[in-house]
Amino acid sequence: MGNRTDGGFSTGPGGEGPPGRGSGGGPSLKARAVAYLSRREHSRLELQRKLSAWCDDPAAIEAVLDDLAREHWQSDQRYAQAYAHRAAERQGAQRILSALRQQGVADEQLADLRDTLNATEAERARAVWQRKFGHPPADPREYARQYRFMAGRGFSADCIRRLLDRRGHFDADVSSADGAD
Repeated sequence: MGNRTDGGFSTGPGGEGPPGRGSGGGPSLKARAVAYLSRREHSRLELQRKLSAWCDDPAAIEAVLDDLAREHWQSDQRYAQAYAHRAAERQGAQRILSALRQQGVADEQLADLRDTLNATEAERARAVWQRKFGHPPADPREYARQYRFMAGRGFSADCIRRLLDRRGHFDADVSSADGAD
């Protein structure tokens, strides 16, 4: 048979596309899920989406996901930690937490992570700002440009304001509306 180019998964009839969705050919749903998890952590929702391409029965998918969670193969908490670790050096807490919520991680599982991210937000923002700009904003237009960039990365308004107001030479123009810090 030689080396397989399809990653070891069988294909459907005719050798094309996903297997026959429940036809019995290829690895089981659990084997597929474990293969996904061996590459990186996945949220329960993400695994559910991926497995639905291989099986039409939502009850079977839920049973496999329950087994994986019970056997500690899959954990939304572990997924959240891994995702935050990957994204923290370039994104703010708001953006990271929003992405995790979109992947189906519950808010109660994010409480500790939220506290950790908020505690390190200022130093992470400073590092991102330094890599991108490295110089203080010279005028209000540049201030706005730097502010938009940092806000787009998910850093809080308060954090951005503190970072840029310390670096800018025109603090009175910008911070007079907010009140001095």
